[in-house]
Amino acid sequence: MIRKLAERGALAALALSLSAVAGWAADENDYPTDARVDYVFGCMAANGQTRESMQRCSCSLDQLAAILPYDKYVQASTVLSMRQGIGNRANEFKSTKIFDDKVADLRRAQAEAEIRCYRG
Repeated sequence: MIRKLAERGALAALALSLSAVAGWAADENDYPTDARVDYVFGCMAANGQTRESMQRCSCSLDQLAAILPYDKYVQASTVLSMRQGIGNRANEFKSTKIFDDKVADLRRAQAEAEIRCYRG
């Protein structure tokens, strides 16, 4: 009887720890697959079409995703895209501190990813 309780307790503890790990993994992997592929393709276009480049670009995205949640990545990418335009709308994105902060967060995360994946 005690043995069965111990086994059930061990199984319950294992199930609980696995669900905690699954929850953590979901938090770390909130970037959709198509966004990941798009990032790696863009990175490889800039850094070469080699296997080594693919591995470094994938590493870079993994590091970026660990630092910056996907919604903040999208916000910063949108600001950068809007800044490429001309006219009053583009100027609003170029001269607003809130937008500068979003882009700065992305740049810091990219710099950290570069250190870990390209110079490590």
